[in-house]
Amino acid sequence: MSAGWFRRRFLPGDSLPAPRPPGPRASPVPYRRPRFLRGSGSSPGAADASRRPDSRPVRSPARGRSLPWNAGYAEIINAEKSEFNEDQAACGKLCIRRCEFGAEEDQEWLTLCPEEFLTGHYWALFDGHGGPAAAIVAANTLHSCLRRQLEAVVEGLVATQPPMHLSGRCVCPSDPQFVEEKGIRAEDLVIGALESAFQECDDVIGRELEASSQVGGCTALVAVSLQGKLYVANAGDSRAILVRRDEVRLLSSEFTPETERQRIQQLAFVYPELLAGEFTRLEFPRRLKGDDLGQKVLFRDHHMSGWSYKRVEKSDLKYPLIHGQGRQARLLGTLAVSRGLGDHQLRVLDTNIQLKPFLLSVPQVTVLDVDQLELQEEDVVVMATDGLWDVLSNEQVAWLVRSFLPGNQEDPHRFSELAKMLIHSTQGKKDGPTGEGQVSYDDVSVFVIPLHGQGQGSSGH
Repeated sequence: MSAGWFRRRFLPGDSLPAPRPPGPRASPVPYRRPRFLRGSGSSPGAADASRRPDSRPVRSPARGRSLPWNAGYAEIINAEKSEFNEDQAACGKLCIRRCEFGAEEDQEWLTLCPEEFLTGHYWALFDGHGGPAAAIVAANTLHSCLRRQLEAVVEGLVATQPPMHLSGRCVCPSDPQFVEEKGIRAEDLVIGALESAFQECDDVIGRELEASSQVGGCTALVAVSLQGKLYVANAGDSRAILVRRDEVRLLSSEFTPETERQRIQQLAFVYPELLAGEFTRLEFPRRLKGDDLGQKVLFRDHHMSGWSYKRVEKSDLKYPLIHGQGRQARLLGTLAVSRGLGDHQLRVLDTNIQLKPFLLSVPQVTVLDVDQLELQEEDVVVMATDGLWDVLSNEQVAWLVRSFLPGNQEDPHRFSELAKMLIHSTQGKKDGPTGEGQVSYDDVSVFVIPLHGQGQGSSGH
């Protein structure tokens, strides 16, 4: 949840909340699939809830429904891991209005020019945890938060160099030099807007779920095109890659137990009450047993990137905060409480990686300068939730892209067809393109975003 919500509930001065009586658990907003899937020929809800792993339908936008940049999209629901598809997706055009400073120096910024000043585009994937509620709220909220944050800095975006004072007032003649020495560019304002939008959206999710006695959270992977650049912001374990004829480039950094371990252990160290006496913050190569008592075993704590040995005490036998390794590792306890679960509700949650809310984490942002690339028709960005990457590697996805697109150049729906093929490749077909026969039982959502002809002049004022 958000930092403010987290502090109100759990930081010193406030005791842990009393267990809530059970009650109805309606989602803050009705369960639904992305709007752009309307008319795709499959209905959500009950139809999603009854399916076999070998007969799950792959859904994509109806033919004739165009997404920004003619992007492709496809999704598949999990194999009865949960009742609903917990992934959500959103995309659209960002219309950023210009604001001008009022006549008086103490006057707030006013929207005097409501017409579009800058335009961009937006694609986002959200992987829900503990139910679809948080992902639904995020899918319906984050783009609005981002638009507001961009409108607040739009004058700086279009300036040759972001001014020290947004009003243009020069208090110190050396202000431009100070800004230049800091290396502040227009893209830094977009990155700041994304980070602030994530935080604002996180606050909304926290309020919505708390008001409706809901639990859960979601990852977020967002791509934003603006002024010839593509910004990819990620909080969680979804992934985006750039696939070109001779290059595969990672565009997102995943939040995994390995990248987040020390931060979460530090949180548990500073606020041990969050563990509710049921978990240990220490990491061990495996879960300890009674026979380990009194023995010196390998461990590491929040201040350690390496390992050491400690003599096992009874408190070390509690369920570990960090358990397992790689993509199958889990972060437990603290994260469960931080999502709003009472101490009576602490439990192991059914997901590979327990980093589903934005959870006080700043998204990691990668900037791709599209205008500087010599683009080919087959150059695309593939965004997908972890259900795809659990089965396919970056190189396998790139091979599938390169195998499919050259022979389907005349198909106006080829990017959605490619997204569908990527999902089919996760469903264990032994004669499939990868020959792996592996199955993803998770929800899988995929955007395929073509870059050719889109970056140059696609966003402007």
